[in-house]
Amino acid sequence: MDLMLCGLLLHLSAVPLTCAQMDDGVKKRLDDFILRKGLRRTVQREQIVTEVFSRDEHFTADELFDRVRKVQGETSRATVYRTLGLLVEADLLRQIDLGDSQVTYDPNFLDKPSHNHLVCKDCGRVVEFEDENVDIQMDCMTRRLGFRALRRSVKIEASCEQLRLKGRCPNLIATRLTGKRLRHKR
Repeated sequence: MDLMLCGLLLHLSAVPLTCAQMDDGVKKRLDDFILRKGLRRTVQREQIVTEVFSRDEHFTADELFDRVRKVQGETSRATVYRTLGLLVEADLLRQIDLGDSQVTYDPNFLDKPSHNHLVCKDCGRVVEFEDENVDIQMDCMTRRLGFRALRRSVKIEASCEQLRLKGRCPNLIATRLTGKRLRHKR
């Protein structure tokens, strides 16, 4: 295995990322944004926002819709999509394009200038990571080109090592059973 990858894997295990949590700062930013847009606060929107920040994992709009419906049965799919759009526009939620028309949302990036993801193209698994070496290289590159980075995000698309070495991946099996991601022939 490549030494750089080994260092990254060691760093991954040493730096767990934590949930964004629905703290007062997030609430205030959202309330200010809604007020500026001339929108009103609704029970459905507040429930959606609470669900978004209740976990530190990535989710799709459909997964969020299912979670919200269990708590607030009156919420429509359109309301979920509109609220996700507002949260992304307010810079409280990050939308991640996984390719193949797959989009996931990430509530776990607030107050982090560097936010990185490794996306398995086989099973769709998303792994967040922080790495000082990547941060330093990106900082040097932006300065050398005459810029100052305001926010950094790296998305690495990779193939599943378990699938390549062992011929099977538990994540791929689970993903295909749920219909979230099917590998396309290349």
